[in-house]
Amino acid sequence: MTVRNTAQRREVITTLGAVQGFISAQELHGLICRNGGHIALATVYAQLRRLAESGDVDVVMTDRGESLYRRCDVDVHHHHLACRRCGATVEVEIPALEAWAAEVGARHGYRDVRHVLELNGVCPACLST
Repeated sequence: MTVRNTAQRREVITTLGAVQGFISAQELHGLICRNGGHIALATVYAQLRRLAESGDVDVVMTDRGESLYRRCDVDVHHHHLACRRCGATVEVEIPALEAWAAEVGARHGYRDVRHVLELNGVCPACLST
């Protein structure tokens, strides 16, 4: 599938790249509009979905079921531990999980096995308040 590099796509990527941490689609849309951009909220959602599918953005789910997005500089598969209160995240490596997923796939004859793991808790800063 060919991905068109539209003005809307570039605007989403550029704005998302300037944000520290994860942000919701609504927050991203508001930021784009405040910076003079003209893009529909539905277009922001569509672009974020495509960027997530292509691996160009990371997605974490809050405990309320809201998706949060960010550009990530890491080009390899990885996971995040996210704070349920403030949204702070840390990247975590879990080699045992990667090995287990590959082994389960191989045992059943699957190739190119992918997985999603959501880890969340309350960060040290939020615990101290």
